[in-house]
Amino acid sequence: QLDLLWTRKQNVMYNLFDWPTQKHSKLIILAIANTMDLPERIMMNRVASRLVCPSIRLLFKIWDSSSIVHSSIALLFCGQKILLQTCHAYFQVAALSGDARRCLDICRRATEICEFASQKRTPEIVRMAHVTEAIDEMFSSPYINAIRNASLHEQIFLKAILAEFRRAGVEEATVQQVYHQHVALCRIEGMQSPTLSDVIAICSRLGACRLLLVESSNKYLHMRVRLNISQDDVMYALKDE
Repeated sequence: QLDLLWTRKQNVMYNLFDWPTQKHSKLIILAIANTMDLPERIMMNRVASRLVCPSIRLLFKIWDSSSIVHSSIALLFCGQKILLQTCHAYFQVAALSGDARRCLDICRRATEICEFASQKRTPEIVRMAHVTEAIDEMFSSPYINAIRNASLHEQIFLKAILAEFRRAGVEEATVQQVYHQHVALCRIEGMQSPTLSDVIAICSRLGACRLLLVESSNKYLHMRVRLNISQDDVMYALKDE
């Protein structure tokens, strides 16, 4: 997962791509990234130069999550008498996350809840009530409650982080990059934009709550931040905002 190996000096990626260029090397590197132009976006020249050896980029089409969920559930629950309303479950979970694995986890847990509730009665269909209970159980954590109770600009700052991650294709950003996204979101909402000092204070508070991992630096605008929770959890916590 190439974007997770990114560091400020990019030494890890440099060494990784330098190995195949060594004399008599038989090493082949297979790297995965969410964007096709990741080397052009984030790699320093000295790192990109390591890619001069024969390299090929393959584009994998986006999977049809609905087909994955339906076919996988057919295998997961084969032989059981409980019928899962997969379409309803899928569309509710898809609104929260594009990850088919998370959807399968929720479907599995919904079935377990239904089976437990049916022990004293006749088996029943897994219904949306079971799916909703599974979703609430999976996404209920102190972190999510902290996001929901955060100030408006703290929530916007988290949205700005997600927007910057999607733009850059890397799950790490500087405070300055997030600030530009924050200002853009405020303009869309017709709100007054915070000052840089305000944003730095917001970032510090979110870091103190352990919602963010903030790199210590004397140059506040260039501090790098990462989420300390999954993007799915942030999206779920803010889905009604």
